[in-house]
Amino acid sequence: MGKKRWYSMFVMMLVAVIALAGCGGGAGESADPAANPPADQGDGSKNNTLIFGRGGDSVALDPSITTDGESSKVAKQIFDTLLVYEEGSTTVKPSLAESYEVSADGLVYTFKLKAGVKFHDGTDFNADAVVFNFNRWSDPNSPYKFEGDSFDYYDSMFGSPDNRVIKEVKAVDDLTVQFTLNAPQAPFLQNIAMTSFSIGSPKAIEEKKENFKSEPVGTGPFKFVEWKRNDSITLEKNPDYWQEGLPKLDKVIIRSIPDNTARFNALQNGEIDIMEDLNADDLAVLESNPNLQKIERPSFNVSYIGFNVKKKPFDNPLVRQALNHAVNKQALVDAFFGGSAIPAKNPMPPTLWGYNDSIQDYEYDLEKAKQLLAEAGYPNGLPEEVTFYAMPVSRPYMPDGKKVAEAIQADFEKIGVKVNIQSPEWATYLDDLKAGEKDDIYMLGWTGDNGDPDNFIYTLLDKDTIPGNNRSFYVNEELHKVLVEAQQETDQDKRAALYEKAQEIIKKDAPWVPLVHTTPLLAARADLKGYTPSPTGTEPYSGIYFE
Repeated sequence: MGKKRWYSMFVMMLVAVIALAGCGGGAGESADPAANPPADQGDGSKNNTLIFGRGGDSVALDPSITTDGESSKVAKQIFDTLLVYEEGSTTVKPSLAESYEVSADGLVYTFKLKAGVKFHDGTDFNADAVVFNFNRWSDPNSPYKFEGDSFDYYDSMFGSPDNRVIKEVKAVDDLTVQFTLNAPQAPFLQNIAMTSFSIGSPKAIEEKKENFKSEPVGTGPFKFVEWKRNDSITLEKNPDYWQEGLPKLDKVIIRSIPDNTARFNALQNGEIDIMEDLNADDLAVLESNPNLQKIERPSFNVSYIGFNVKKKPFDNPLVRQALNHAVNKQALVDAFFGGSAIPAKNPMPPTLWGYNDSIQDYEYDLEKAKQLLAEAGYPNGLPEEVTFYAMPVSRPYMPDGKKVAEAIQADFEKIGVKVNIQSPEWATYLDDLKAGEKDDIYMLGWTGDNGDPDNFIYTLLDKDTIPGNNRSFYVNEELHKVLVEAQQETDQDKRAALYEKAQEIIKKDAPWVPLVHTTPLLAARADLKGYTPSPTGTEPYSGIYFE
């Protein structure tokens, strides 16, 4: 076990006095665990290991085959992308590509790559590596697409196999790669910067095959060391990282602690250095502790109840509208989010351009809900019990899915809709929703990846993203036409108008009950510096250090 780090100057001085007196080097323990964060090393320098506490484990460590944030946040430390978002924003800037040019017709993107970059296995990053990765993702029959895997994000961002946005990716020379599109795509650069399109080592993918998802090899600031399932992932510093002076940490340990209160206790006890998804009830304790700091992530998410519309009676919009009227969103905010959330009425947050604020939400009205069910042919409520998948892990947009599901269950029963709540393990949960065979309704959410409305509406609700991120299996041809037009329109004002129209279509069809938009709360040691939370929920740890 490592020694405990001390915050207060008083205790630091006391340790020095004891050392001068010839006593042993072990740090003492205070009766107050919050006063005992991990100790300095024997040489007086900080233990340069970050321990990050989170609510759930990763599904896999190959970001191209996952859609969950827990996988993405680890991949962000191991891999790099051609472009990256500036700290704390979704503005793109160069990364593995040091520059790029776009043709006048918007169909050709030419990237100049950084020279001298190595993958963690010692092989060269170059244009051929970029081509290999993009060809792997785009080819449904790729020999490097292994059993059970799918490239859902590639399909969501760049179209289904029969309607690809990217026509060709080719190496012009060793450090120049060129993308040719079938049609202009306005958010193309925003998409390219997403963690899902991180560049992996072709050699490692070829040799490790399906093991690559648990033994990743990238060019990022940290190298993969070990994954203890449902416990921790250990990363170590990449001493040859191409960004000078980074990373500042020697090691990162990402721990899975499902219970929010247990995670906060671990922070107070000095077992972890930073944590996500703080309970609103713990905020006062956090703010009263001078050894800790509060961190707010910019609000850029939505949580929702989705209807499996390929199952009866949820193929009927009247039923979906009825259940929208039966959810008391403000009561959920008051009971479970402690003032750090607002009710949602659209599938994208109000902080994003193109948001349609003129839309009127379905008000909480149980009598209206009963009336709509009667119109749909269910005057006495639904005859069969409904299977409701409630999230088994805390997420930035949903700190306690089971409790929220129980509150919704109680309201649904008031209109004659009986609910059976199920919460299988997280990876199974996501697989089940993608298959759409076991759930009738489900709870999920989304944190925007790239600062474009396309990443919310098209990604989550277009017919092209079935199976994949559209876990409601919702199809609306009018919506599809609007979203494709918005992708190809380069004028942002015109694009915004199209997304406003898309939200009107969605509100009427009601494939979801949008629940809330949250401002996610994190907590950390007071001496942790250099951490800038991203609105996307995924940021590098390379600049973090202990003061």
